[in-house]
Amino acid sequence: MSNSSSVKRQGGSSPIGAGLTTGRACLLLGRLDEARRLGQRSVESSQRQPGFAAHALRLLGDIATHPERFDAESGAAHYREALELAQVHGMRPLVAHCHLGLGKLYRRTGQLKHASQNLATAETMYREMGMGVFLEQGRLM
Repeated sequence: MSNSSSVKRQGGSSPIGAGLTTGRACLLLGRLDEARRLGQRSVESSQRQPGFAAHALRLLGDIATHPERFDAESGAAHYREALELAQVHGMRPLVAHCHLGLGKLYRRTGQLKHASQNLATAETMYREMGMGVFLEQGRLM
């Protein structure tokens, strides 16, 4: 399941969902400033909707860890905050995505123990949820 499909299930036709979907698209297209603006707006707009806030925080983590704008401290903070919200609200796919993001971040910063732990958690969760597409695509590499 992709992030956009889980956002759509939550109400992608809402302004927040649309902003998240557009922000994710901007990230994929390398339009990082626009993606960050949409992510921040989504966080601000979703204070009463923790599911959307968690997805928006993960988006900001992904932006912060983009190769062109790598900011390990900001990325880790966003992923951890998204992870906490996702865990509290039972959003297992998002929990796995956050562990994946943290694992990649820690690997890039040389924190191999933390990287290994987070990547193993993501891999286990993806397998348990039948989300093998993330494993097959080599996202854990």
